[in-house]
Order: sequence, then C-alpha cells, then structure tokens
Amino acid sequence: MPILSDVLSVFDELYPPARAESWDAVGLVCGDPQAPVRRVLFAVDPVGQVVDEAVAWGADLLVTHHPLYLRGVVSVAATGFKGRVVHTLIKHDIGLLTAHTNADSADPGVSDALAEAVGLRITGPLVPDPTDPAGRRGTGRIGELPAPEPLAAFAARVAAGLPATAQGIRTAGDPDQTVHRVAVCGGSGDSFFDAVRAAGVDAYVTADLRHHPVSEAREAGPLALVDAAHWATEWPWLRSAERELLAASDKHGWGLETRVSQQVTDPWTLHTASSTTTSGTTSPAAD
Repeated sequence: MPILSDVLSVFDELYPPARAESWDAVGLVCGDPQAPVRRVLFAVDPVGQVVDEAVAWGADLLVTHHPLYLRGVVSVAATGFKGRVVHTLIKHDIGLLTAHTNADSADPGVSDALAEAVGLRITGPLVPDPTDPAGRRGTGRIGELPAPEPLAAFAARVAAGLPATAQGIRTAGDPDQTVHRVAVCGGSGDSFFDAVRAAGVDAYVTADLRHHPVSEAREAGPLALVDAAHWATEWPWLRSAERELLAASDKHGWGLETRVSQQVTDPWTLHTASSTTTSGTTSPAAD
C-alpha cells in the first residue's frame, strides 16, 4: 500500500504545481504525507456533500479540481462550511489534494477530457504554453468532428456527452450552420475569444459565457457558441485523472481503489423555460 507522499508524487508529475497560475492555490490542503492510501475519491468541488461521500466510502484521499481556499485565512474553525470541511477531513484521516489551473494546462488535461467527451479529434492547444517545445500543453484545445454536422446536432452532441445539469446547454448561432472545427475550454472561457477567432473554428464550447462578450463575438463573425455549466465542462477530467492514477497504481503494484463522485455539485438547481421564442425574441403574451 502506498503512502500519501507516493500518490502526491504521481500527481505532481502529471500536474506540476509550478504550472498553476500565480493566483491559484493547488497541491495538498490537508493530510499526513506518511499516511497510507488505499481509496481515492475524485470530485470537482470540495463541498460538504462530497466530503460526506468520502467519509462514507472510507476514502483516504479526496482529489478535487476546485480549490477549497484561494486566499489566505486566519482561522479554519468549524463555524463556516470550509472550516467544517477541514475538520471533517482531518477527523477521518482523509487528505485533500487540489489540481486546478495546473490540470487545465496539462497534457492530457481538463480540456482534453472535454474534447474527448464531445467526440473531437484533438489537433492542438487553443492557447499554447510557450514553455512547451512540443506544443502540446496549453489552455483549451482545438479539435475536429468525425464529419461536419449542423450546429443543432452538435449542441445535442455536447448535451449527450456531458453530465446533465439544470442549466443544460445554451447555444448562440444559426441552428443549421455547419460545424466541423471546434475549440473547447473547460471552465470559464470567455477571456479567450481572441484566440478562438484566430483559430478559425466554427464553434466554441466553454462555460460561464456572459452577455456582452457573447454579443460582441456574434457581431464579429459567424462563430457559434455553446455554453455548458461550469461544473459539467470540468467533470470529464475526473475520469482522465482517475485513469492516470490507476495506471501508476498498476505500474507500482499499489492496488488502489478509486471512485469518481457522481454527485452534481453545480450550484444551479432549477431551470424554468421562458415562453415560446421566435427569431430570438420572446413572444408577447396573448391578449
């Protein structure tokens, strides 16, 4: 059975902490490096319900994409949910490890998993990492569909490839326009529109798209936009990270047990459809 430091070495090689953004907080949040590790749970968010799942399953390590803390604190008292998370993890000898922007830019990373989930053949990064001579690392990915298809069909493909959320999939563009080359970015991606336009793709799949950047992007050209829930675009990476850890476990003969949490921790819980729309405008109520 490995100890926590052994498992950390695997993740540090896959997702080097030094490649995280300067504002990010990645790595080991709590846990004894000498503690044995038998079970590892993967999740997007280190929230209470996920920690409860880790306790119930008997996990020794919880690996999440989103950090528990992004800013310095002076207390981890169990008076708030983050403090309660820390107390619960320590009480049950469960380590917490975060791989955030260092997993976004990895090869394979978060956007590779997103591209795979929607059926793309990856051709390269959207924003290449200048420190990677091979040109494989970076933020986002560009890929191609097996064959061109209408935007409406592509949006349905994205909906089928990602876990269901209350938001579902929002699409901006002509439903009949052809989609072949696609850019994707797991998580919030509307800061990369310049790179997306420069890539000459037909569509862009990401999350957290805001009104003004979308409006401006649509005015600038025929680029179609597909907006999924933030949590949903990052969830496929959990399977990728699990595969990588299991490969290391097999190599070293560790016999680790792993699980990807199926809990939907997207904060939006209800979607209520508007009245029937025509040509992008809401129909007036009948007199």
